Amino acid sequence: MTRARILVTNDDGIASPGIHAIAAALRELGEVWVVAPDRERTAVGHAVTLHKPLRITSMERRVFMVNGTPVDCVNLALAKILPGRPALIVSGINRGVNLGDDVMYSGTVSAALEGTILGIPSMAVSQEGEDTFRFEVGARYAARVAAQVLLHGLPAETILNVNIPNVPFRSVKGVKVTCLSRRRFENPIVEKVDPRGRKYYWIAGTRQSWSRRKDADHEALEQHLVSVTPIHLDTTHYDVLEHFKQWEGPLSKLLGRKAPVKARSHRRPQA
Repeated sequence: MTRARILVTNDDGIASPGIHAIAAALRELGEVWVVAPDRERTAVGHAVTLHKPLRITSMERRVFMVNGTPVDCVNLALAKILPGRPALIVSGINRGVNLGDDVMYSGTVSAALEGTILGIPSMAVSQEGEDTFRFEVGARYAARVAAQVLLHGLPAETILNVNIPNVPFRSVKGVKVTCLSRRRFENPIVEKVDPRGRKYYWIAGTRQSWSRRKDADHEALEQHLVSVTPIHLDTTHYDVLEHFKQWEGPLSKLLGRKAPVKARSHRRPQA
């Protein structure tokens, strides 16, 4: 029987212990290929490299490094590295959570989104922590979720965003399916002065969260639950689509008007 082929990537880089922890756990489920950036690419979002050549470096059997973004890694893996399409793409384990609005910036989540765009069931995995991370806990739960995806598949254009609480394995209370919370920063721009008296800035700040509704992802982690959030590629706001259709007529009329007549110049003609 053919084993499922699984592609693993991340945005923390090929040297991150998180990617090696999850790759090891997933080898119980199938044939694992690792294709990851050569260095940390945190918060690059869905960036694609267009301004320089990309290079693939073979590190060991089925482990490759790319001098690009997480999305580059997924595209190169499918087009040039893997011998065939994978049954699953897993991005992670990320150092730190990707909750709520974080998913808009996350290279970890974007790699999974790219997989979904290409028609492959995909999931992103992030581990709560600061100085130390319990990647062994994240890897075990990620493998459980991955096994379910391999067994049942995912709905079209849907990824799973998985976040693991920063507690020992036996202290995890369970798994909860959640929605995205609001994820904001207090004082997101930090201003400093260099030795020459010139100002410079760090994009930083203290994270704050509050829920859009019940069953939000950050609430699950506070309760020591693994958060599993289904995210859909189509971000159209269908609830207000009909409302905005009322704009079609007025906007079309405005576009159809003639350009306003230019005011005449009052300057005297030159002799």
